Amino acid sequence: MGQSGDNLPAERYLDREEGWLRFNQRVLELAEDTEIPLLERARYLAIFSSNLDEFFMVRVAGLKRRLATGIAVASPSGHHPRDLLERISEVTHDLMVRHARCFHGSVRPALAEAGIRILRWDDLEETDRQRMHRFFRRSIYPVVTPFAVDPAHPFPYVSGRSLNLAVTVSDPQTGRDTFARIKVPSVLPRFIEVYSEHFVPVEDVISAHLPQLFEGMEVKEHHAFRVTRNVDLEVDEDETDDLVQSLENELLRRRFGPLVRLEVEETISDDVLDILCKELGAEEEEVYRVPGPLNLAGLDQIADLDRPELTFSPMVPVEPRRLMNDDVLAAIRERELLVQHPYESFTATTERFIATAATDPNVVAIKQTLYRTSGDSPIVTALIEAARAGKEVTVLVEIKARFDEQNNIQWARKLEDAGCHVVFGVVGLKTHCKLSLVVRREDDGSLRRYCHVGTGNYNPKTARIYEDFGLFSTDPEVGEDLSDLFNQLTGFSRKKEYRRLLVAPGGLRESLMWQIQNEMNKHAQGDPARIRMKVNSLVDEEIVDALYEASRVGVPIDLWVRGSCVLRPGIPGLSETIRVRSILGRFLEHSRVFIFENGGEPQVWIGSADLMPRNLDRRVEALIRVTDPEHRMRLVGMLDLAMAESTSSWRMESDGGWTRVTRDASGEPLLDLQNTLRGDRHLRAVDG
Repeated sequence: MGQSGDNLPAERYLDREEGWLRFNQRVLELAEDTEIPLLERARYLAIFSSNLDEFFMVRVAGLKRRLATGIAVASPSGHHPRDLLERISEVTHDLMVRHARCFHGSVRPALAEAGIRILRWDDLEETDRQRMHRFFRRSIYPVVTPFAVDPAHPFPYVSGRSLNLAVTVSDPQTGRDTFARIKVPSVLPRFIEVYSEHFVPVEDVISAHLPQLFEGMEVKEHHAFRVTRNVDLEVDEDETDDLVQSLENELLRRRFGPLVRLEVEETISDDVLDILCKELGAEEEEVYRVPGPLNLAGLDQIADLDRPELTFSPMVPVEPRRLMNDDVLAAIRERELLVQHPYESFTATTERFIATAATDPNVVAIKQTLYRTSGDSPIVTALIEAARAGKEVTVLVEIKARFDEQNNIQWARKLEDAGCHVVFGVVGLKTHCKLSLVVRREDDGSLRRYCHVGTGNYNPKTARIYEDFGLFSTDPEVGEDLSDLFNQLTGFSRKKEYRRLLVAPGGLRESLMWQIQNEMNKHAQGDPARIRMKVNSLVDEEIVDALYEASRVGVPIDLWVRGSCVLRPGIPGLSETIRVRSILGRFLEHSRVFIFENGGEPQVWIGSADLMPRNLDRRVEALIRVTDPEHRMRLVGMLDLAMAESTSSWRMESDGGWTRVTRDASGEPLLDLQNTLRGDRHLRAVDG
């Protein structure tokens, strides 16, 4: 297999950043879909806004940093960072306008028809305004602070993602105009409930009471604005003696990161906008004018209303049949167990596994990786109880998990205080693998290892909305692998070869490349050959080139990619055997599955790694080979179902565009994969 890609077309990669924006566009298309329950559409609008915030804080910030530091090499797609930023600005402006149009022209009117009204101040009746006057005096006035800008008061710092008002007031005695900024306190809800299911944006309530905040002054104009800042942390692990302390110091500085976006209401005056741009250092392409209200991420407050007829029908995760009449450790001893969340209960499987281990007197040790979890997680509680009971508990906490750093530091200290051995990741790498190892002394005196390898975080909250797999095993080979890997994570080791695991960095990239080459060889020999992958992102150039080469010799390739994909499918002579699909819906497709046909004896893997350079080269990742024939059939069947022409999905074009296909040629609805899997899980539970 060619390693350099020199024999492949130069323009074979799409832009990673634009690919991610197209993913967020697919989220927006769900908000635009009038067949989806109304409050869920409002939630998709909120998710779009939150996603876009993170995109600017990380991806756009990274491009700007490369420009500022002179590291402005072209991207794999051949574009200079400056050109990419211009293209991002163009696409993002269009998407934000479309997002606002969806809210104002579709979702907001539909909410009003359902009795849920999002009003502006001018829409309020006088009795409602009186109610808001009282609310302002009681709940807003004590916590809001105006900041004037004059020679004695420099322009105040504006924190990232805060909602603000830019106010111009005039002194009647001197006729002098003064600019002021008011930060909308984060302790206030995004929308104030005037009365039952009637809301008004919090900034409207504040704006209506500006004369009380600037008593004796004339309020000439006011406009909402919002700043997005670079939040990436920079800690040199080789130059610090205390990684936790260094990270905490960086977290304090995070809110002072440079500006990457300035959002303003489209009604803002040129004079006020000029002041904001000058004081905040915003360039023209960083300014986004949109219809108010800003920060529609706050629509999750509306989406959480108790109106079940306007939401997806309730789903109660089921308990796997094998666990209904048996304890979890006994079930795993009998046979490996594959579970899929949220269709199968995270509480009844993964949480139960760790909780049982914590209280079982025969369990002598627990080793656990934690990347993201909630501070009140039952898993953390169980680990603390296990340590207090005298068990050896080792927890590898990745404190560099973006946006969860402070949370991870806090509960890591709780684990330490309880007597757990806490390791804060590996220098130079993020520990992203999802592993749990329980060591138990059996009745005959021998030690047995109970293992869990997952595709998702040990987080009970996200496990209700993220689709993920987990494999439980007592296979001695898996136990040896997890012991070796934990020893590598907590000690010193450069082990690359494992029995049923593929581990990054080190062996994972090479193994995937070998598997792709093996499919090429099988195809050349006339044996069954096929590649199927389910990932969140596909942006690694070496893997993409390997898939191109496999396609050029005729290997069928099916790629199920939730987010960004830089590979161009369907190009004659390059990728005509490659199909790319994306499925978005009620649950966030998060699992990673890799299937290689291998001449009719499929090699099937699940794990934590996406196909990105950071996952393959700069993170500790783990895939586990699935050996149970029924489990393999289940995973193969799921990917085949996702790629079927009869299944509703987005289909990717060679130019990077995506087309949503929800109906067949006769107009009949296509199959909804998530509803099908959900029904299948319930059927299994009933029949079992």
